[in-house]
This record gives sequence, structure tokens and C-alpha cells, in this order.
Amino acid sequence: MNKTTLYLPDDTQRRLRDLAKRTGRPQADLVRQALERYLAATPSPLPGSIGVGADESLSGRDSEDWLRANWRRE
Repeated sequence: MNKTTLYLPDDTQRRLRDLAKRTGRPQADLVRQALERYLAATPSPLPGSIGVGADESLSGRDSEDWLRANWRRE
């Protein structure tokens, strides 16, 4: 498990602290549970290459040219 620091608005921090006291659970557990639920409900984007083969006007050569012109290494 990794440690992460969060900056929360005062009201959010107060509500989190109050919930932790009411439930007897650590704030970190409540944050982890909320993030896990949020991430589970958020769909992951499909890779950009899915569906490229459905475009009959785009050939493999065209896609290679496009990649050379537009690919930026960071």
C-alpha cells in the first residue's frame, strides 16, 4: 500500500472527521472505500486503436504516416 497526501476543503475534512468518529473507522479507510467505489463506477476508456480497422479509408501505411507526424514522446 502506498501513502498519498490529499488537500481537502475545510468542510469536506470536517465531514470526513465527523463520519470517522461516528462510525469508529479511520479516515483513511473511509477515503479508500470512497475512491474504490468511484473508480469501480467510472468506466475505463478504450484504447484509441480499437475500431481503426473499421475505417476502410485508413490503411496501415496511412496510420504509420500519421503516427510519425503526430506521435510525441514525453
